[in-house]
Amino acid sequence: MNSQLSTFWNLPADRVLTQVKSTPAGLSSQDAQQHLSEYGANSLKQKQQSNSLTLLLNQFKSPIILILIFAAVLSIFLKDAADAIIILAIVLISGFLGFWQERGARNAVEKLLALVQVKATVLRDGKSQEIPNEQVVPGDIVLLNAGDSIPGDCLILESKDLSVNEAALTGETYPADKLSGVLPAETDLGKRTNILYMGTNVISGTGKAVVVHTGKETEFGKVSERLKLRPPETEFEAGLTKFGYFLMEVTLILVVLIFAANVYLKRPVLESFLFSLALAVGLTPQLLPAIVSLNLSRGAKQMAKKQVIVKRLAAIENFGSMNVFCTDKTGTLTEGEVKIHSAVDVDGKESDRVLLYAYLNAASESGYVNPIDQAIRQHKTFDISAYQKLDEVPYDFNRKRLSILFKQENTHLIVTKGALKNILDVCSTVETVEGKTIDIAPQQDKIQQRAEELGSKGFRVLGVAYRNCDRDSFSKDDETNMTFMGYLALFDPPKAGIADTLQELIALGITPKMITGDSRAVAISIIQQIGLPKPKVLTGAELQKLSDEALLHRVGETNVFAEVEPNQKERIIIALKKAGNVVGYLGDGINDASALHAADVGISVESAVDVAKEAADIVLMEKDLNVLVEGVKEGRVTFANTLKYVFMATSANFGNMFSMAGISLFLPFLPLLPSQILLTNLLTDFPEMTIATDRVDKELVNKPRRMDIKFIRKFMLVFGLLSSVFDYLTFGALIFLLHANEAQFRTGWFMESVISASMIVLVIRTRQSILASKPGKYLLMATIAIVMITLFLPYTPLASLLGFQSLPLEFLLVLAAIVGLYILCAETVKRVFYQHIHS
Repeated sequence: MNSQLSTFWNLPADRVLTQVKSTPAGLSSQDAQQHLSEYGANSLKQKQQSNSLTLLLNQFKSPIILILIFAAVLSIFLKDAADAIIILAIVLISGFLGFWQERGARNAVEKLLALVQVKATVLRDGKSQEIPNEQVVPGDIVLLNAGDSIPGDCLILESKDLSVNEAALTGETYPADKLSGVLPAETDLGKRTNILYMGTNVISGTGKAVVVHTGKETEFGKVSERLKLRPPETEFEAGLTKFGYFLMEVTLILVVLIFAANVYLKRPVLESFLFSLALAVGLTPQLLPAIVSLNLSRGAKQMAKKQVIVKRLAAIENFGSMNVFCTDKTGTLTEGEVKIHSAVDVDGKESDRVLLYAYLNAASESGYVNPIDQAIRQHKTFDISAYQKLDEVPYDFNRKRLSILFKQENTHLIVTKGALKNILDVCSTVETVEGKTIDIAPQQDKIQQRAEELGSKGFRVLGVAYRNCDRDSFSKDDETNMTFMGYLALFDPPKAGIADTLQELIALGITPKMITGDSRAVAISIIQQIGLPKPKVLTGAELQKLSDEALLHRVGETNVFAEVEPNQKERIIIALKKAGNVVGYLGDGINDASALHAADVGISVESAVDVAKEAADIVLMEKDLNVLVEGVKEGRVTFANTLKYVFMATSANFGNMFSMAGISLFLPFLPLLPSQILLTNLLTDFPEMTIATDRVDKELVNKPRRMDIKFIRKFMLVFGLLSSVFDYLTFGALIFLLHANEAQFRTGWFMESVISASMIVLVIRTRQSILASKPGKYLLMATIAIVMITLFLPYTPLASLLGFQSLPLEFLLVLAAIVGLYILCAETVKRVFYQHIHS
């Protein structure tokens, strides 16, 4: 890129266009392709091609695995090459297994993300067309409207009341007004009013700009490169991290003690070292990242079938834990198809004149397309050929009104419509039925009373006003001394079946709350129509007066927030989170981005504005709460199945390795060879890999659940100790009852260890009886397969290579009795454990 473009705000537009090899009409498709090859994709993420190798190497990055590989290689040169090769083979198979699972998970997620791409409107081949943001290149001419994301660092060519939110980059709370022009090279980043930055978004107005920098060359790209920004950890991720550290501490202490004890007992140092490391591998749930990725990606695929696209996998867990759901009214609780009920004057009589002026304003609007203007245009058509549009001040969320300047014969007329309060703020007179204008002050009570009457019937009320003007252009400062004409009464009926859907959400343990800019009367009317419990309303004005501490106490009992300003939504969400809730927020507007960021689960819809889709963790392909209900259920299934693996890793596996560590101090030989320990670990991993496909009991889906490390520790203590009791029972039976030799002991202990660990999966996967809750098909098949492999392995030619020996029938009968007793005891302990937890 030319060095002159490093301060492109200091260059005139024609110079910049020349430097980026473009024209005011944009690029041709051929030029755009050439620019894409030259500058690369417009993305801040690394390309994925080389990442398969990185993903494979990541499977072996655990310090314990690396030391084990080193020790195994060392033993090839010092002692038993065959045993060391077996160890290395098992480690490699485990690594490839994890790699295969994680790569499949990653590819599935990439396909899903492609469904919710944010797009930019650019001029290509002289025509306006939408393309994914990643394909925008330097030289593209972008057309901007309210709600659009800026796809790169751009120089403004044309603008009309263009206002941009740059808080993500400059930290400035208020939107920045943007104009074309040339500025000094030394102008600070926050004061460059003639350029637009990637990562910011249009609040109001329209604009046309040329893209100068994309990807990592943008200001936003430089910041993200420096900070390597990561989204905040979810509660589940934080819980898993704590769990990992806890297991690591236990493992390190145990390994050091066992190694020291074996050396003290004058056992071979290298063999003792390999044994300790193999134990560490058995204790460490190294498949946890792969299992979590697999569960989450499978959950994302299942949710996609139900029209829910997950943008950030970790959000699935929060989705399942969500217990408060905040939503706007339009399109979620209501049909989202606004219709005009009536246009009335200040006396409440139907008025074609009010409707004509509203139609003039709506039919001529060129900025942010909205359903209200569409409803006005469809309600009744007027011939407005006598009116010539001269200028426009687009709608924005601060003014909450839209004004257009017209010329009719020799008169100039500004027509404004918008939120009633915001219209009345700029009016000084009111038009009577006779067509006269009188002072508005004495009429204020009457005007408000009429609006409240309409609002109490469930209508949303807008105001319409006008004033004469003597110029061919105007700005928002000219919205003053206007004449109030009358009201537009709009209605948006509740969605069919919405009452049942909300009851289903409540049954799932989720409290719905409505956050709307509409009046208290309209909000209450909708709530009553959809049959929710008696509404407890808090208005934006009342919210403004509350301290953060007072709001913390009010948010829990309030289920309707009405007349809310855009900047108050985030405050409501933060208060709900501080009150201990996991909060979901559904928003699709320009003013929803900060609330979406603040929520534990930001939810948007495919039809939302770019900035809302970018801020969301989850995107609904349809704006329908039924879709959301299905998504929540799938999120809970994913959460439950992920926790099952944690329970398995902390019960049978942990108990087996703990028992082996203990018995090794009392036997004159190692209870299992290092390669046998690793084989045990590998075989018990196979059933656990199918856990993502397992059935989940209804009770685990019916209410939100959260990551609870204390509960996991209790589970680990109870079921780990139970496993150890039966392990020592096995040791006793093999030594004192069956008088096993060294090879028989290892074979018997290996068989009992693998079969019991595989079978216990079927017990601890459910809180119900093993007979009442059927496991998933793949989990059952994998468990049966591993049991059969374990039983037959000592009778195959591989047995001698692995250090096993075929066992007499009495050995198998005793081991079967111990495993059967273990399963029965585990069932009993499980029932008592959960009764105690619930009591």
